[in-house]
Amino acid sequence: MEIIDAIILGIIQGLTEFLPVSSSGHLELGKAILGDNSIPEESLLFTVVLHFATALSTIVVFRKDILMLIKGALKFTWNEDLQFITKIALSMTPAVIVGLFFEKQLEALFGGNILLVGFMLIITAFLLFMADKAKDTTKKVSFKNAFIIGVSQAIAMLPGISRSGATISTSVLLGNDKTKAARFSFLMVVPLIFGKIAKDIISGDLNYNTGNFKALSIGFVAAFIAGLFACTWMIALVKKSKLRYFAIYCLIVGTIAITFSLLN
Repeated sequence: MEIIDAIILGIIQGLTEFLPVSSSGHLELGKAILGDNSIPEESLLFTVVLHFATALSTIVVFRKDILMLIKGALKFTWNEDLQFITKIALSMTPAVIVGLFFEKQLEALFGGNILLVGFMLIITAFLLFMADKAKDTTKKVSFKNAFIIGVSQAIAMLPGISRSGATISTSVLLGNDKTKAARFSFLMVVPLIFGKIAKDIISGDLNYNTGNFKALSIGFVAAFIAGLFACTWMIALVKKSKLRYFAIYCLIVGTIAITFSLLN
């Protein structure tokens, strides 16, 4: 893999992991427009490295929160911190079930299905529009809310549905505080990323011999820096009710994707 490709892929991964525009959807659109051979195929090892970088950027941004949660959980009392961790675990359940039992069905949806991506982007746009108009509250994420948000995260495994957009919008539409919604959305994905990385390592599918250390390192740094920027920026945007700009973007891109699909 060329260095410039590693940088581009790293930046895309870092940005789209947090910005509500759907990384999987954009990758499918790029393949359709430029051709499969025009976009370097990411090796599983490179993909794992990029996901590790974005997970690490989340940990850095929320380091104080995570440290506080760990300290609270170590008191071994049913306090607010342990409850929050339990909510995170609960939110992971739907995505884990879908990933374990419907992996093949999901993979079948990835492969140039531009019409599906277009409609899913429009659904993402609708969710973002609705969330942007939601009133400010101080409500915290409940256990019931955590599971519902987890369901939206599982649905966001479809190409074109933004994970951050779906989870944050669902949380806000459930009446939760916007800042708390963004915080929960970003923290809930960290265990899933590390779980997926562990699964890939244990499965033995990773081929370390084909790894270009220089490209891996540069891709990691690019994804990490882009992730830091996107995560911090997204929190501010949600708090200031600026999701409508991403909604307009998704609506435009979704419409173009549908039109492109129908004309070809």
